[in-house]
Amino acid sequence: MPGHLALVTDSTAYLPQDVVDRHRIEVVPLSVVVGDEVLTEGVEISPKDVAEALRAKRRVTTSRPNPENFAAAYRAAAEAGATGVVSVHISSELSGTYEAAKLAAAGAEIPVEVVDSRLVGMALGHCVLTAAQAAEAGLGPAEAAAEAVRRSSLSSGFFYVDTLEHLRRGGRIGAARALLGSALAVKPLLHLSGGRIEPLEKVRTASRAIARLEEIAVERAGDAEVDIAVHHLAAEDRAEPLAERLSERVPGLRDLYVGEVGAVIGAHVGPGLLAVVVSPR
Repeated sequence: MPGHLALVTDSTAYLPQDVVDRHRIEVVPLSVVVGDEVLTEGVEISPKDVAEALRAKRRVTTSRPNPENFAAAYRAAAEAGATGVVSVHISSELSGTYEAAKLAAAGAEIPVEVVDSRLVGMALGHCVLTAAQAAEAGLGPAEAAAEAVRRSSLSSGFFYVDTLEHLRRGGRIGAARALLGSALAVKPLLHLSGGRIEPLEKVRTASRAIARLEEIAVERAGDAEVDIAVHHLAAEDRAEPLAERLSERVPGLRDLYVGEVGAVIGAHVGPGLLAVVVSPR
């Protein structure tokens, strides 16, 4: 479609495929390294694969994205007749993806607005979707990018992990390092703050942590019109009941998404992750 504004994101947005297709969003996959093997998220490695590798105590890391991957997406957009691109990505505090996209944008044939969402998962996904809707309404690259930033500023992500060990190994826990000494005695709740993973509360048991996660999400949503996502890794038995309870307790709920995180985020959080994204419209 000539004259359109193209949307690009990375594979940590975890947008449902039907949403990607409907809004013609280009998703650039990131990579996971298992042992010495570099594997493409969603293509060569699944959430189940990464969970099994972590349980087997294999070395699982992530690699810095290649700017050429984003440059190729921007070239394809230009060749398809796009007049500009909005490229919305995982927090720069958690990944080098934003910087790779910025490097690629500098050499693009058409204007590219690169947005650091300061988020991940469907918190990022909602920002991408908002930018897509703005583009479909006729807004230009800068205006659509501003809409993504607006949605980002409203959105929150809260999560529970069975252990902080995977976050520690990947260097992704920021101030949460303070919790490591007592990690065996508590079940930490964490959240995204300023684009980083930070400690929120300490709870004594997994069941209490999950109950508290639910309460925090309900409090954060209030009576506003919100979209909610429940993410997990190898914990569908926790995610589905939590989503059902939230659907009953959040009066302004519009869209509810339940899904497993992919290999890239899974590599850092480990099996047992349970997360809630609250994104006011």
